[in-house]
Amino acid sequence: MEYLKDKEEINDTKKILFTGLDTAGKSSIILALKREFSKIAIINPTKGAQRRIFEFLGLNISEWDLGGQSLYRISYLKNPDKYFDNTEVAIYIIDIQNQGRAQESISYLKDVLKEFKALKIDPPVHIFFHKFDPALNVKARNKMKDYISDIKSQLKEELSYDKLYYHKTSIYNIASLIEAISKILIGLFPRSQLLKDTIEEFARKLNCEGLLIVDRNTFIIGSFFKNSKIKTLMVNSIPYFMTLSDILLDSKIVEINEEDQILVEKVNEHIIFRRLLMRESSPQYYLLLLKKGQYFYKEGDFEALINLISNIIYE
Repeated sequence: MEYLKDKEEINDTKKILFTGLDTAGKSSIILALKREFSKIAIINPTKGAQRRIFEFLGLNISEWDLGGQSLYRISYLKNPDKYFDNTEVAIYIIDIQNQGRAQESISYLKDVLKEFKALKIDPPVHIFFHKFDPALNVKARNKMKDYISDIKSQLKEELSYDKLYYHKTSIYNIASLIEAISKILIGLFPRSQLLKDTIEEFARKLNCEGLLIVDRNTFIIGSFFKNSKIKTLMVNSIPYFMTLSDILLDSKIVEINEEDQILVEKVNEHIIFRRLLMRESSPQYYLLLLKKGQYFYKEGDFEALINLISNIIYE
């Protein structure tokens, strides 16, 4: 992820809280979203609260990663004004492969919600059932699903909190993280429905099978898919196109400008990946498009889309 500098000088932010027990995978999620997979194996426990700020659709997002070790959790609960106040969205991570700590995790979640109530805030709380890894065999996955169902039932019975949302995630299924975090972030953008409608209308106009637009951090700002199979293909593919684009830029062997694109052609279909430069000083966005038939577009089509999205975000 790309973070903004001089965070002390940025006051108008939307606070997102990452919390849960130690070793639940909070920091690994952040590294996976940054596509820094090599660092995950050597990651150290987060010490205290780590704060970083990044931009999403013109909003400054303040990401608070709270270390989950017991001594830190005690400190957070003793100083709720410092750590929990002004939270716009909370993401609570539960390690579903460490079932021995399930009740400890639920207990801490209750403590966090209690502090929200005392602070007179009620942010949406997104619970990530994390480490739901693709490599799990069918029997193990079914057991995990039953375990998740049991936790949901317990939370429904023991908590009176209306804004609980659930996601199954894994760093080995990067699409699960991209979709979950993107959904959370787009909910903070006041003109999200207009943006969604504009992108869908553009996709239908070009008769696309699928269209995906992401920001520099690979968070989805809008999409259109004709079916779930195409959605899975494109959401799983976008990180690889982003990495390829980074490699080409860093190599300096190939000169790339904003009009350049990567074109993948197969029999009777093609995929386009290209940068969308909204404004000279704005962050970059990226488009991934899947269409059947021969490759044919007017450059004006993309320019019109860029102008529409730019007006929605920045006007």
